[in-house]
Amino acid sequence: MIEVAAGILTDTQGRVLLMQRLPGKHLAGLWEFPGGKVEPGETVERALIRELDEELGIEALASAPLISLPWRYPEKSVRLHALRITEWRGEPRAREGHPLRWTALRDMDIAAMPPADAPIVAALRLPPYYVIASSARFAAEKFACGEGALWQLRMPDADREEVGRVAQHVMAGDPRFRECLLVNHDIELARELGIGVHLKAAQLRELSGRPRPRDAWVGASCHDAGELELAAARDLDFATLSPVCATASHPDAAPLGWERFAQLVMDARLPVYALGGVGPDDLDLARASGAQGVAGIRAFLRRNAGRLG
Repeated sequence: MIEVAAGILTDTQGRVLLMQRLPGKHLAGLWEFPGGKVEPGETVERALIRELDEELGIEALASAPLISLPWRYPEKSVRLHALRITEWRGEPRAREGHPLRWTALRDMDIAAMPPADAPIVAALRLPPYYVIASSARFAAEKFACGEGALWQLRMPDADREEVGRVAQHVMAGDPRFRECLLVNHDIELARELGIGVHLKAAQLRELSGRPRPRDAWVGASCHDAGELELAAARDLDFATLSPVCATASHPDAAPLGWERFAQLVMDARLPVYALGGVGPDDLDLARASGAQGVAGIRAFLRRNAGRLG
């Protein structure tokens, strides 16, 4: 497997730098994040520093991991390590003739990018927190949009009409929720509301592809490597992986633990949230284990209760 390092450079307007692959190269003409192969004996960070100097003439001074994922092309297999370049010196310029452009995240067209870059774009767009909420506490649970969170409305004891009514009420109160709200499992309701959907693991086997367009989030609940692979094969945006730790809601479920969680995420081809016995205070540990962020119910509600009280 070829190890590849990719750098995410963001300007003061929040735009990300893309570079077009040259004619005669693999995937010629597509737009990608700058970077290149990790040479024998190099670390990913050192390889990226070298590549950004060679391609853009900048000195990368600091970086932070975003996502690392395997990808299999017909011609070769790669592991793509994407890092945010948080500090650099110099002005990016095309030293090797690659066309460059700064692009807003919302304007990124994954159809014009290598397939392996699609999960990176999703990781850039996804927030660090994923809050699972019920109607009874929804009004008090607004940890959300202002603090960088995705929301799942999960009401297992309610019918479709009630779930739809609550979702519409929430979006009417705060229009930003239309972009960060998902309903649990009900694809048809998600279509009617024009929002995202979070699928159960069993639904992955029933689907042949992505059930919602790219302007709506689609995630899935996963518990093992096979389900994570199915989520990626169905072209979903992200998955939750659980349970990481012991939980009161599922006392009989054997927790993965952070070491096993990290092993599974390492082989996943999409961003993954840690779920089960974790909360906002576990974000750094989750990210160190390869996660996009943390998801949960109780821990998020406790944090909000402390705030509101």
